[in-house]
Amino acid sequence: MRAAPTGPAAASRGRRAALLAGVAVGIAGFVLLGNWQVQRLAWKRDLIARVDARIHAPPVAAPGPAEWPAIDRTRHEYLRVQADGRYLHDKEALVQASTALGAGYWVLTPLATADGHRIWINRGFVPTEARDPARRGRPAPEGTVHVQGLLRLSEPGGAFLRDNDPAAQRWHSRDVAALSAAHGLPAGSVAPYFIDAQAEPGTPAGTWPAAGLTVVRFSNSHLVYAITWYGLAALLLGATVYLLRSERRHGQ
Repeated sequence: MRAAPTGPAAASRGRRAALLAGVAVGIAGFVLLGNWQVQRLAWKRDLIARVDARIHAPPVAAPGPAEWPAIDRTRHEYLRVQADGRYLHDKEALVQASTALGAGYWVLTPLATADGHRIWINRGFVPTEARDPARRGRPAPEGTVHVQGLLRLSEPGGAFLRDNDPAAQRWHSRDVAALSAAHGLPAGSVAPYFIDAQAEPGTPAGTWPAAGLTVVRFSNSHLVYAITWYGLAALLLGATVYLLRSERRHGQ
């Protein structure tokens, strides 16, 4: 029987085995990450298609209290809805915004419906100089109004590195629950979403708020990520094959 190799030869084989085991784990990990990104790519494309269909569909009635517990991002975000009611202008809130028209504020106003519940409406954007309703170029709508727009889910907690400060009426996100509490709206009577109002035909130029500025954009880099992970797997495999062949040529 041949004796098991000892000394440098045994150590070399041990190193090679450890290297191959590490390479196998690395390649498997990269391939799994690539597969996961391919799955995410399919999910993201389906999401974009569903949202696009919602945006261009005829408006439906804004979900009422019976439907509120079932509201979720997957089925309701950017749903085109409509609602009738009366604006509660004394409870208007200004939320900091950065838009294609510049920096300023979103004007959020609760809409009191005939059913007795409230829905926060993002009536649109105003620049800093139009914070005061008297400087917006047109009177605020009174009486019963009809609102159409996109359903948006609440944005709790504020923005990046900026917390909402309800006591000082400083708002950095459209946090429906916090806005409602700060303005004394009855608990349980306010929808857990807000509506981004669409622009009204015939709105005079140079008047505020400017509605219809919702940006619907989804980052979709999953294909690039998948190619990157698969490429790393291929590079690792190629480097390992090259190293093994090099060792063989040198008789190691």
